[in-house]
Amino acid sequence: MDQLAILDRRRLRRKLSFWRVLALLVIIGLGFALYRLGGGEGGSAVQHVAHVKISGMIQDDTELLERLKEIGDSPNAKALVVSISSPGGTTYGGERIFKAIRAVAEKKPVVSDIRTLAASAGYMIATAGDTIVAGESSITGSIGVIFQYPQIEELMDKVGISLEEIKSSPLKAEPSPFHPPSEEAQQMIRSMIMDSYDWFVDLVAERRNLPRNEALRLADGSIFTGRQALEARLVDTLGGETEIRAYLADKGVSQNLPMVEWKDSEDASSLWFASAMAQFFRLTGLADVLGPAALRPFGGEKLFLDGLVSVWQVGHE
Repeated sequence: MDQLAILDRRRLRRKLSFWRVLALLVIIGLGFALYRLGGGEGGSAVQHVAHVKISGMIQDDTELLERLKEIGDSPNAKALVVSISSPGGTTYGGERIFKAIRAVAEKKPVVSDIRTLAASAGYMIATAGDTIVAGESSITGSIGVIFQYPQIEELMDKVGISLEEIKSSPLKAEPSPFHPPSEEAQQMIRSMIMDSYDWFVDLVAERRNLPRNEALRLADGSIFTGRQALEARLVDTLGGETEIRAYLADKGVSQNLPMVEWKDSEDASSLWFASAMAQFFRLTGLADVLGPAALRPFGGEKLFLDGLVSVWQVGHE
């Protein structure tokens, strides 16, 4: 090959590299634009049904409260679906989230979607919805309040450690892990627990339209399957997205609206590129061409696993 041909080939390669980089940048830009249009970091520029997931231990979550307020104020969020998978948490945390969801419900329909588990403060949050949808085998209930503290007095005696204290009054710093509570301390703690418990029972009675004595009967700490909860009137419907969509349709929310998950802004921003490209592929139809099904023969399932994982699989001979 002569020198001129080599130079021509190098120029061609540079041109191809330039256009490849430019095309990639255009795809990234379009993907990001569509990502922001279709949901992005919590919001959406198109009409949609907002979706929020609440999982794990429930606490006083300022970010979640702000997100719920934004959904309530968003003119494009025509309804809210709150999916709950939680064993409960602090009573105060549940109370604040409950009130935030009710604030949204004053402006648009809200559906509580009980997944695997929504117990105690998890169920408290669920009652904030205009309707509650649960799976037949979902676990819910556990209506009640508990206060626990450790006792290490015997352990201290065994290792030869003692603790002396001088208090301004007998109930100061009670209960203590260093000695059993006095009768007065037990009464104080129980009074506090029962006050929160009465508030919880009244909330269930009001939100589920139950006589208080019936709500009190159900509030013995028992847990229920979705089927049992439906019979006890703790939930309204058994099912999933189909039933949620049907309820929203009755409230004038089109079933054709996309359901957009409003995520924690920090989580969303940290994965914006992956989400943007996923949104781009989905809206352009490339997901069917480049998705897991198409790439499965080439090991595509591994490419679409979320996060860092360890997968056991049978080796090939």
